[in-house]
Amino acid sequence: MGTVECAPTANGRTAQRDRLCSNAWDVLVIGGGITGAGLAREAARRGWKVALVEQHDFAWGTSSRSSKLVHGGLRYMKEGQFGLTLHSVRERQRLMDQAPELIEPQSFLMADCPGRKPGRWSLSLGLTIYDWLAGRRQHAYVNRNGAEMLAPGMRLAGLQGATTFLDAKTDDARLVTRVLMEAQHDGALVMNYAKATTLRKDQGTVCGISLEDQCGAARTGEVSARAVINATGVWADALRAGVGGKPLLRPLRGSHLVVAWWRLPVAQSVSLAHPKDGRTVFFYPWEGTTLIGTTDLDHLDNLAHEASITPEEVDYLLEAVNDHFPDLALGARDVIACYSGVRPVVDNGSGDPSKAPREHVVLNESGLITVCGGKLTTFRTMAQDALALAAPQVGKPFHKDQGDVFTPAAKLPWRLGRSVRHRLAARYGFMAQRFAEMASADELEIIAGTETLWLELRIAARFESVVHLDDLLLRRTRLGILLPRGGMGHLARIRALCQSALDWDDAQWEAEVQRYQTIIDTHYRVPGADDGR
Repeated sequence: MGTVECAPTANGRTAQRDRLCSNAWDVLVIGGGITGAGLAREAARRGWKVALVEQHDFAWGTSSRSSKLVHGGLRYMKEGQFGLTLHSVRERQRLMDQAPELIEPQSFLMADCPGRKPGRWSLSLGLTIYDWLAGRRQHAYVNRNGAEMLAPGMRLAGLQGATTFLDAKTDDARLVTRVLMEAQHDGALVMNYAKATTLRKDQGTVCGISLEDQCGAARTGEVSARAVINATGVWADALRAGVGGKPLLRPLRGSHLVVAWWRLPVAQSVSLAHPKDGRTVFFYPWEGTTLIGTTDLDHLDNLAHEASITPEEVDYLLEAVNDHFPDLALGARDVIACYSGVRPVVDNGSGDPSKAPREHVVLNESGLITVCGGKLTTFRTMAQDALALAAPQVGKPFHKDQGDVFTPAAKLPWRLGRSVRHRLAARYGFMAQRFAEMASADELEIIAGTETLWLELRIAARFESVVHLDDLLLRRTRLGILLPRGGMGHLARIRALCQSALDWDDAQWEAEVQRYQTIIDTHYRVPGADDGR
């Protein structure tokens, strides 16, 4: 199954839904974030018959709204979570080895000032352990001149130097798409905007779901599976209620700001100890902009509603940057976009959200396998743990292994240039050569202010299950958070590239634009921002 195509047209969805409901699956995964994608990938590469359904879009929730870091979790060691850090640093390196264009090294810098935490020697000790767990030394100390050279504009009283270390970054939504591509390549069926409304049971044991197609007129059906796995992230408790499960999760909101790179120019990530509470805030170059994050707060809003940043969070993040770089005078007017995600953290009763554990939990409740908690970096480990628990229900052996998540990226012709080859390999992996052959010269141009190629829009519209305009601009590409006003200024060219591939008439296009504008204004702009900004 070498071609990955998921047509969002009515006929394509009908065929997909019919296949979903007419087969008895080994595993049915509910949830289309990175955890669900990892499950589909791990099951499919073992030859299991696997399907995945997602009630919104793939990566709609936490998996498109993270800090974009594939990291080992240095700060988790302070809470004694050494096992999590060990698994994380090893998975980080494995992913970097397998998909180096998509998961890239990112250097970090943390200033050394008397009276500011963490101190030089405690940080050095932590990084020594961190590097030991990773099996390689990747930290160093530079003097004041070196620190000021690496982070121009940093003005801290008593600055003596800085510690540097290495982690990794990615495009989180694209990571989900790439993993789903691999799962489909090995035979998995994946369907977005398909909601599991109820759990079906046979003699008290979960054996499938009732399904509702969210596109157009509601279409319902029933899906049968030997094992049903709940990978719905922060929404896992709602599904678990169907088998009497008690609440397990503590939803924590993490919010981020995106500013133009020229307004906050850095070559590496700068980690900041916030002057108010000592929490680590960072900013780093990402996709042609600079990303600032993150907060860590109990999310008390209705989980049925999309999360949004608060004015207090905006002020908190800007205060951290301006404390270290006062000459910048960075303000809300400089923010291109903001976004918030809700982390599915297992509740241990800790009063401090930042001390809540990030380990994952896997459990079987009346045949419903739930995997929750964890972090972006460890999605493969989480998937294997859940499948091992599901294996007796499936009736097939399961052995954990170190098998590859990614097929090596296709070789691309040198004439495309290094940056284009790197971009296409990162976005499309084994499909990169096919998609490169589709490109006209102007489609290989970069959209100003980003690292995105115009070609990516047409590929997404034709091949990547785009149902709504926000799928295209917030998740298949990230233009909605990389450009002012969600990229609305480019809609004319986007329409010319994509409308036909999406099979939308003019009325549907206009309706999607209105829907998208509302989403951007409500959830991706600084609260109270002037519409004329």
